[in-house]
Amino acid sequence: MKRWEFRDIDVQAATAMAGALSLPPTLAAILVARGIADPEDARQYLAPALSSIHNPLLLKGMAAATARLQTARHNKEKVCIYGDYDSDGITSTALLVSFLRAVGFTCDYFIPNRFDEGYGLNKDALGRIVASGATLIVSVDCGITAVDEALFCRSLGVDLIIVDHHMPGDMIPDACAVLNPLQPGCGYPFKELAGVGVAFNLLVALRSALRDNGAFSQTKEPDLREWLDLVAIGTIADVVPLTGQNRIYAYYGLRQLSSSSRLGIMALKQVAGINGNVGCGQVGFRLAPRLNAAGRMESAVPGVDLLLSNNADECNSIAADLDAANGERQAIEKRILDEALAMVEAAGDYPARRSIVLASAAWHQGVVGIVASRLVERYHRPTILIALNEDGTGKGSGRGIPGIHLLDALRACDGHLERFGGHRYAAGIGLRAEQVAGFAAAFEAEAARLLSDDDLMARLQIDVEIPSKNVNLELATELKQMEPFGAGNPEPVLMMRNMTVVERRIVGDGHLRLRLAKDGVNFTAIAFRMAAKETQGTIDVAFFPEINEWNGSSSLQLRVKDMRPAE
Repeated sequence: MKRWEFRDIDVQAATAMAGALSLPPTLAAILVARGIADPEDARQYLAPALSSIHNPLLLKGMAAATARLQTARHNKEKVCIYGDYDSDGITSTALLVSFLRAVGFTCDYFIPNRFDEGYGLNKDALGRIVASGATLIVSVDCGITAVDEALFCRSLGVDLIIVDHHMPGDMIPDACAVLNPLQPGCGYPFKELAGVGVAFNLLVALRSALRDNGAFSQTKEPDLREWLDLVAIGTIADVVPLTGQNRIYAYYGLRQLSSSSRLGIMALKQVAGINGNVGCGQVGFRLAPRLNAAGRMESAVPGVDLLLSNNADECNSIAADLDAANGERQAIEKRILDEALAMVEAAGDYPARRSIVLASAAWHQGVVGIVASRLVERYHRPTILIALNEDGTGKGSGRGIPGIHLLDALRACDGHLERFGGHRYAAGIGLRAEQVAGFAAAFEAEAARLLSDDDLMARLQIDVEIPSKNVNLELATELKQMEPFGAGNPEPVLMMRNMTVVERRIVGDGHLRLRLAKDGVNFTAIAFRMAAKETQGTIDVAFFPEINEWNGSSSLQLRVKDMRPAE
């Protein structure tokens, strides 16, 4: 059950906004309700401009980073990009490697194996990289807590540039340069970049420095817009807020994705069944999971190879393998989800418990984070799932809810953990099997201390209540001006009261196909995973109006967010 909360709308401000920008009243009302009440802010929101991207030199450490990279290029040094194994890390790595190679660098890359080496920089890998001849290592989407590893690099005589977006610890690593908008003293105004966003800033600054030093006097200067497809995938997949700089990257990056001539992207789109324009949903649910699949199941290297390859046959082969790995991941995910749901229900202490901590030796380490997200959607409890290994160790992945900072909660339980790290809403842990029970008790105590009954009720924010006569294809088209939708910029949620269910059919895996009526107007609706919902009598419906394309024709469809008995 969700609590419906209605955004406050300043009617006078919405009317003024509609007049100033010639906007439809509903669109103006939604913008004002979301805090975009100034016409100039609304203009920039509706028409993001690449010229609005902040100066990358505002990132602390940028001047040092670009200077060291230029020296490496001039001296023909071998550079190694050290990335992470998720979609953000994969796209960040491909972004840096492909651009650096395009402007004359000798550049290779390394991504650790999730299962053997774990997240972030490790000394064994760094030693092998140095032994291969690299004299400059650039970490991307990792490294901000690698204090010991940075000192190790210095002891080996190799320079390290850290490009990261995660929360720093108490100490900043002693590296040649550290780029992270969250580090103390960084003046970059936008603090919520994905790793690939920080990496793109590095390329903007580096290109400018190379231009100033005459690097493109005899060759064509690279157009950085051609790399925005990678920036969009990493930004959207990492679920950072699609506001500010991220909105600009996603807006133009999706355009680049839609027309991309990058062979790896074309092959990935083909196996994902994507034709025409690419939206956030297709990135989040089709492209990124396939790109991520190899890293979840075994190694992320094929994902990077796909994005770097200039051989169509190779790209098609890798894309097919990634598609197969994604299918395997989906099957494993479903099995683990079924087992986890059974464990929660069998315990018999939900909904009294404030948290969910589950562990099993039969679970796949690369998939437990996805399943934790599914449990949060169902139970609205901070959830950590742990995959236990034969040697008695365990690796877990957690997802949080509003009202609790997951990383802070883990800090309060650190006596029961070998290691941990993450964010407010996502985190990873390492522990031994005998520590699981103690950790679960400590985590539950912390959740009980922080979360009230009110916090444990999921909320649905309604942007605007709307009369049935205004819900049409024109409205759905108007709302597309607010794209791209995602974290920080969710799809608008509209609401109509007292609707009658004329027809109800269960379709697919627990979905509802509905025909609804209100004031003599009929609507087609789809309600995903809501087959258990009661629809007797009149109901209130929260929905997003979308355009359903089928056989060359367009029709209006209400995608139901929630429904309840009419109030």
